[in-house]
Amino acid sequence: MGTPLIVVEHVDFAYQDTLALEDASLVIQEGDFVGLFGPNGGGKTTLLKLLMGFLSPKKGKISILGRPPQAMGKQIGYVPQHLRFDRDFPISALDVVMLGCLSKLTWWGGYTKESKEKAYQALEKVGVSHKALAPFGTLSGGEAQRVLIARAIVDTPKLLILDEPTSSVDPAAEQSIYNLLVELNKTITIVMVTHDLQTVLDKVKRFLCVHRRVTSFQTKEICEHFALGLYHTPLTSTQHFSF
Repeated sequence: MGTPLIVVEHVDFAYQDTLALEDASLVIQEGDFVGLFGPNGGGKTTLLKLLMGFLSPKKGKISILGRPPQAMGKQIGYVPQHLRFDRDFPISALDVVMLGCLSKLTWWGGYTKESKEKAYQALEKVGVSHKALAPFGTLSGGEAQRVLIARAIVDTPKLLILDEPTSSVDPAAEQSIYNLLVELNKTITIVMVTHDLQTVLDKVKRFLCVHRRVTSFQTKEICEHFALGLYHTPLTSTQHFSF
């Protein structure tokens, strides 16, 4: 076992009178690559917001490297499912990546030479350095997602959170992005929301099902669920399985 990076203990969270998470507990080790799945409205997005410190538990405790999520902003990189922007807006791929360096702006509001070098290095790491000066709006779906991943890792975070990073790309780009994440996982802990469990079975190290509560599954167990036609069982009950 590695060192615990994330510890969630008996967390409840509700939006007014609507319960989103109930007695949710989990541990994610440093170096883990975790696939997060569950039904729409099951609490996945709420859990991500809690991990990033955008929300606070109504009950229970969350810690990242022993500290509250709100104190770990620079250690968490995030890639959203969709980025809403004007495709005609004149911003380059490099500019997008450098948005991940906003905390290191100079006193006059400019980027340092070191920040620009780190942005180029991040683009190179994700395989799109040749698109550094291209307008972001002209990139393909796969290229755009790689740039967003570069933005998320430019400040060398400990944790990378992705919300369905391949939902808007073609199958070839999807496999390419998953292979990139496997490579990044050598140095970064990854938590990724996904609905395509079969595709990522050989990429992630385990799965967490979020349906108010959180249930952990090894990839082998997910394979068995598919073989038995029981994919939806862990979304409603764990009575068929012992852990």
